[in-house]
Amino acid sequence: MNAQPALSLSQVALAAALMSISLGLSLALSLGLTRSLLLASLRMVLQLSLLGLILNGIFTRQSPWEVLGLALLMTLAAGWTAVSRVKHPYRGLYRDGLLAIALSSWLMTATMLTVVQQPQPWFLPQLLIPTLGMILGNGLSGMALALDRFLEQLQLQREQIEGALLLGATRWEATRALFRDCLRTGLMPTTNAMLAAGLVSLPGMMTGQILGGADPQQAARYQMVIFFLILSSTALGTGGLLWLAWRQLLPPERLALERLHQPALRQRRAKRGKP
Repeated sequence: MNAQPALSLSQVALAAALMSISLGLSLALSLGLTRSLLLASLRMVLQLSLLGLILNGIFTRQSPWEVLGLALLMTLAAGWTAVSRVKHPYRGLYRDGLLAIALSSWLMTATMLTVVQQPQPWFLPQLLIPTLGMILGNGLSGMALALDRFLEQLQLQREQIEGALLLGATRWEATRALFRDCLRTGLMPTTNAMLAAGLVSLPGMMTGQILGGADPQQAARYQMVIFFLILSSTALGTGGLLWLAWRQLLPPERLALERLHQPALRQRRAKRGKP
């Protein structure tokens, strides 16, 4: 099969012109998204252009240190992204997020490199970097959803949890249902993507391989492997992050919500003259 033809900058610009549809809707309906759409588009173009240049050099030189350095940078960015929008963070949250996503994503990437495909050399950047990127991108979404829900529900269910603790329940017994519900929330996006794959949508990796001229059956098998790795990494990372947050906010037999930063709540109390 023939590989897809190269794209010129003019063809990319033609696709970018389609942004006028989104911008037009934003302006016509006063959605307030015009600036965000323009900024997101500009950042996307700059970031992908820079990444293309970096990857071109890394693929050419085949240096393990460069590959691992980029992988580390991607992991640090993913750890920050996973926890950056949490409404009520606690001290040590970034450390917990980085630890959870690093261990889960690197473990699954190592599985791909050492068990599933076994490339030569083992750090083959054309395989390691895209695989890690897909695992990180999907994992951080599940972790962010689950953690945000967990921290929010801890506050909403405060009386129920503290009542259970006063009645003699262990901290796990008092929060087990909540923990399970939040873990389910974190796994839902990946589960839905797997349900829709091949029926509603053609997943990204499979699409890329087909455009690159790969056999569709081989592309489908690669996509299956990636989905299994993503699901496993998301489960490990989300469960691990929830457990770390659970340990921080539920020290032995009590609920320590004072460890959460609640700037909005403090501002409201300040306006009312309360401590």
